[in-house]
Amino acid sequence: MPKDLLRKYMPNPETIRNHKSLQFLGEKLHDPNLWHLNHHSVAKAFAIGLFCAWIPTPTQMAFAAIAAFYLRANLPISVALVWITNPLTMPPLYYFAYLVGLSALNLPNAEFSLDSLLSGEILIPFLTGCLILGIICSLAGYFGFSYFWRHHVNKRWAHRRQRRQRFIGKKNPFRAIDWRL
Repeated sequence: MPKDLLRKYMPNPETIRNHKSLQFLGEKLHDPNLWHLNHHSVAKAFAIGLFCAWIPTPTQMAFAAIAAFYLRANLPISVALVWITNPLTMPPLYYFAYLVGLSALNLPNAEFSLDSLLSGEILIPFLTGCLILGIICSLAGYFGFSYFWRHHVNKRWAHRRQRRQRFIGKKNPFRAIDWRL
């Protein structure tokens, strides 16, 4: 089940609840939906984490954590997914966001550099591309993970049904008894 795979990599909730720097959150850290691995909680966490990954600020993890609190999504997964945009992947992903923004706004291509970004020349196409990709990735993450979860559960149920059919097909001592009276 996807739950077992995710649980293997999840941090211990008790360790996070007792962390000194998170004590200001108080009782909010004890909400079970922040830690449970169910279909809705994890799908929402995928949407939050993938959207916040496209926010071009150093506070992506804080935004993901706040959104997870308010939307009652799985906190560790939503914060961990933000690391898709890490220092190694940021340049190509943000350049792609810039190109998407140029295409969406139908603007001519300008030089993409840190100086042009800080001066504001390419800020609007860059932020537009980040917003578009954030929305697309969050929707794809939510519905993609929902599909994966349902597919996996249906596959497990089919496997159980096959095992049950094989068991019933064998010599079953209980089969000869008429249980209807």
